[in-house]
Amino acid sequence: MKVLFDQGTPAPLRQFLLKHEVMTAFEKGWSTLQNGDLIRIAELECVEVLVTTDSNLKYQQDLRHRKIRIVVLLSTSWPKIRPKVASVVAATEGIIPGGYVEVPI
Repeated sequence: MKVLFDQGTPAPLRQFLLKHEVMTAFEKGWSTLQNGDLIRIAELECVEVLVTTDSNLKYQQDLRHRKIRIVVLLSTSWPKIRPKVASVVAATEGIIPGGYVEVPI
């Protein structure tokens, strides 16, 4: 799967998603895009999963007709996320198209 890390998603998480093609918004030149534009462009680029730390996304965007899967980490802190990495990987791999899941940290 193609996985996109939004701003705030800790880069070390990438090493735990080795089965997937992981890219960051920064690497793609998308770091200045607002959420709606980022999601739209990511879908056009066939990104399947967006991993973000923006828990307000579900209130800011109408996600009902989207194909992209959204995984929200409820922290930006890598030391806090690291012990929960199995939950993040499971959420990333188990989410259905158009799905939205928050991973408690």
